[in-house]
Amino acid sequence: MALLKVNNIEVIYNDVILVLKGMSLEVKEGQIVSLLGANGAGKTTTLKAISGLLKTEEGEVTDGVIEFENEAIHRLEPEAIVRRGIFQVMEGRRVFEDLTVEENLIVAAHLQTGRKKIKELEELVYTYFPRIKERSNSLAGYLSGGEQQMLVIGRALMAQPKLMLLDEPSLGLSPLLVGEIFHIIKQINEEQQTTILLVEQNARLALTISDYGYIMENGRIVLDDTVERLRDNEDVKRFYLGLTEVGTKRSYRDVKHYKRRKRWLT
Repeated sequence: MALLKVNNIEVIYNDVILVLKGMSLEVKEGQIVSLLGANGAGKTTTLKAISGLLKTEEGEVTDGVIEFENEAIHRLEPEAIVRRGIFQVMEGRRVFEDLTVEENLIVAAHLQTGRKKIKELEELVYTYFPRIKERSNSLAGYLSGGEQQMLVIGRALMAQPKLMLLDEPSLGLSPLLVGEIFHIIKQINEEQQTTILLVEQNARLALTISDYGYIMENGRIVLDDTVERLRDNEDVKRFYLGLTEVGTKRSYRDVKHYKRRKRWLT
């Protein structure tokens, strides 16, 4: 069953800048779906359209429909969308720097009732991220970049979302740490049945944990398929994975041809 449907939406900033142009995708319940593409393709704007955060940046969905559990949500306020079960983890590890790790987690549990439930969720977060448990009384601003990324994902878990929107979780982290965090993201998906829409420039890594993938270019989806087929697609390997047929690195500038395909959801 499709948990989320984005149907042919257009997004405009400041009444003049058209960013998304007939954008469509869907996320089935229980899946990890990757949204891939270069900088400026419109990936983060897509997430903000879903979570309602466009309004904080003078952005607006001017056409199309976003449905969550078969109900339109694109006109709702961000707080109402969170209450329905969607939580966005923003790019850039945005923690409350002057609060401790534990206080950051508690702030995100505002939808929960009862101290016992909040404590149980806190312990769940620490199970996935034992490193931040060791720093629970430290100010979040003094955590390393990797620890802050763990904290913002943990903060999302405190809200018990049905759909987690992850924006560039690998940004600025070492390859070893990125591998660890992506492994935990996959665990959360499988063990907590949390559906995830993942925006990521590291296409190779994203496709290793996802069930389905969309490739975005200039505000539109140009290709979508199962991750197995995307990984085997020669154009995807050349243009997005940076590989030739024999597996050697290749610059995007060398790509002579890229087969664009639009597949609109109905």
